[in-house]
Amino acid sequence: MENKNLKILLAAPRGFCAGVDRAIEIVKKSLDKYGAPVYIRHEIVHNKHVVDSLKKIGAIFVEELEEIEDKTRPVIFSAHGVPKSVPKEALNLNMTYIDATCPLVSKVHREAENLSKKGIKVLLIGHKNHPEVIGTMGQLPKESIDLIENLEDAKNYSNKNNKNLAYITQTTLSVDDTRDIINVLKSKFPNIYEPKKDDICYATTNRQAAVKKIAMNCQMFFVLGSRNSSNSVRLVEVAKKNGCSKSELIHSESAIPFDEIANCKTIGISSGASAPEVLVEKFINKLKKEFTVEIEEVEIVKEDITFKIPGKLN
Repeated sequence: MENKNLKILLAAPRGFCAGVDRAIEIVKKSLDKYGAPVYIRHEIVHNKHVVDSLKKIGAIFVEELEEIEDKTRPVIFSAHGVPKSVPKEALNLNMTYIDATCPLVSKVHREAENLSKKGIKVLLIGHKNHPEVIGTMGQLPKESIDLIENLEDAKNYSNKNNKNLAYITQTTLSVDDTRDIINVLKSKFPNIYEPKKDDICYATTNRQAAVKKIAMNCQMFFVLGSRNSSNSVRLVEVAKKNGCSKSELIHSESAIPFDEIANCKTIGISSGASAPEVLVEKFINKLKKEFTVEIEEVEIVKEDITFKIPGKLN
């Protein structure tokens, strides 16, 4: 392959958000305080690189508390949040637990609870079986919350018990798709309560806006992130919808399509909120071996949000 010129438009912001930074910091501080091993229920964040690096320093990942062999060791709940039944189970097992739920997810949990206490039926816009959705639905009794996954669900939803309705959303959805679903719900149920502030988190919104800004100028677009990372998968969809039909996710097992890239003058790169910057650097370094690369970082906003670590770890 001849060493041809390739322009890279690098989306900013990209990569780790404050909730992910905080969750990883919680694991490291827990290991400092309690020693190894510490257990983590579900992947702390959806990224193989992060999970593997934490395993190396003494984290053991499980899906359920019953899998934990040594119940005297602390357990950390992932950034996606957990149903109320999980902390209860930990208390019943006399386990020490540390909650690494992202504060923006916790905000949605509190919202759901407050609405339910007022007798309002909650509609959660989100993806079935995603851990964040399982955690949010698990804040309320089953009959108090229904899941709306897509436009069809919104169009077909019937308010059987004629209760007051409210909607909340998963924090990592497509801003545009969610807006369409909300519009359908509002037209069907004009009195539906809406969140005071958008539930989709700042990092999801910013990363999607950055991708939107550059996708139309790219012949291919690459998002570094894991297949089970909702926000990473959404970034690929956003790039496709905004002018770059050849957009794909680069995950731990992906082969880089150098032959296709060779036909491009300009490509775009971003990374999901749980993907470390080192993955972007490695990807670009591989491209530099094949092409003469010019990088232009396109930043739409500076992020300076940080979240506090739980007091018991300080």
